[in-house]
Amino acid sequence: MTPQEFEISLKKGIIPTVCFLYGEEQFLVERAVHALLERAIDPTLKDFNFNVYFGNESKGVDIVDAAQTLPMFSERRAVLVKRAEQLKAESLDVMLPYVQNPSPGTCLLLTGTKIDQRKKFFLEFKKLGVLVEYKRLYDNKVPGFIQSEALAQGKPIETAAAELLSALIGNNLQELSSQIEKLVVYAGTKQRITVDDVRTMASSSKAFTAFELAKFLGLRDVPNSLRSLDALFLNGEDAPMMIGALTRHFRQLWRVRELLDKKMPPADIGRELSINSFFLGEIVTQARNFTRRELKKIFDEFYRCDVASKTGGQPYTLLHGLAMGICTGGW
Repeated sequence: MTPQEFEISLKKGIIPTVCFLYGEEQFLVERAVHALLERAIDPTLKDFNFNVYFGNESKGVDIVDAAQTLPMFSERRAVLVKRAEQLKAESLDVMLPYVQNPSPGTCLLLTGTKIDQRKKFFLEFKKLGVLVEYKRLYDNKVPGFIQSEALAQGKPIETAAAELLSALIGNNLQELSSQIEKLVVYAGTKQRITVDDVRTMASSSKAFTAFELAKFLGLRDVPNSLRSLDALFLNGEDAPMMIGALTRHFRQLWRVRELLDKKMPPADIGRELSINSFFLGEIVTQARNFTRRELKKIFDEFYRCDVASKTGGQPYTLLHGLAMGICTGGW
């Protein structure tokens, strides 16, 4: 079952008797857990009808006993098993018969980050229960998430503003949700959240400074690049985060550069790469500052700096040299 299908089934009031929600995107897993439990059990009777276990410290027999216990003063009870991928093999063996014949008055909910679908337990679970994977969103899907989240929180957001927020925060959905909540409050009585709102709210954040660093490097602006770099280090940002942000930015510049070399007009490049027209001119300008050979060298340096920063290299010296190399080509 896909996350969308699971959400639709919940809205229809369909509560599974056995359910496993898992995946890399734990923010969405936790949100789905909350939505399911909200519908599965009466919150006023939660103390009587809700048990929580952890896979790394629980036995299958205890989980099954709780699941087989009749609900009190309610039609249903819920049993939640967190870190379920850490359940031992013997616990899975004990739980398998229950999965094959679950109690109709219980919602047994397991959560985790990954599972081995080759194991008999999960093969059976896939056939008999509800198995839902929440994958990390691709970068091009993040603006859509932002727009949906903003609308759900009571305020639509401009497409360009969503794309700017995506560029600033990346695909950290927990942080994005938090920033959207602040933006909804900041926008006040305005009809929608704008680019200026995002810029104002983010201007003091490390994410915005990293965004500025990428822009100034793309413009090969030495003074402002070094100023942004110093600000990030003063704010305690680590080298891998900065390198990751720069890699995302220069990957886009490389794709634009390739299309420019094919004589594709900027407007067509924007459509091809789904770049909002609000940002297109600036990105094309930056891409024109580099040849593909230079961009390949830059990516070699990203890799070298990332490895060195994790194996004893001095982060400031590495990033300072990287910035100077990008701006001047003086490697």
